[in-house]
Amino acid sequence: MKKIEYLIGVILITFLLTNCQKEKDTTFLITQESVGKINKTSLVSDLETIYALDSIIKDTTSISIGTLVDKIQVYEKGGKHLLTLTPNKDSVPTIENIRVYDPRFVTENGIGLNSTFKDIKDKYTIQKIIVSINNLVILIKDSPVYFTIDKQELPSSLRYGVSNIEAVQIPDEATIKYLMIGWE
Repeated sequence: MKKIEYLIGVILITFLLTNCQKEKDTTFLITQESVGKINKTSLVSDLETIYALDSIIKDTTSISIGTLVDKIQVYEKGGKHLLTLTPNKDSVPTIENIRVYDPRFVTENGIGLNSTFKDIKDKYTIQKIIVSINNLVILIKDSPVYFTIDKQELPSSLRYGVSNIEAVQIPDEATIKYLMIGWE
């Protein structure tokens, strides 16, 4: 009888251990609705609570004269720059844009600051490529995430005076200069 009880106990423990899924760590995960601890509806006024263990730097001149803050920088304790946030101008401001500085932040598809253009092409559908003086902005279909690639990553014939660049012209090994999220 003790053997049966023992076997039932082992089976029950094995069942519980295999069926209990570990909660996924989202501290550095970028999704459609969130970037790490911040979500699309997070209020600027809640940032001190959200990042209670980290450091937040705001433009103190703007705060003292009662206007909205232009940029909010979030640093890990110890000084590592994580994010720069730009609030919208609504009466109850939320976060409109986020620039990612820490390569630990990655999208659900595993793309981050250490990724290449090939990684972007392999994981996403590119909606549009915007050419500026020094950079290319890669917009992703159905995503608030966009990437910037420095024109210095392009062949020399495409770096200057070209107003339209196609994805096939960008080298696979081109690295990401900026990773941004734009919520409207």
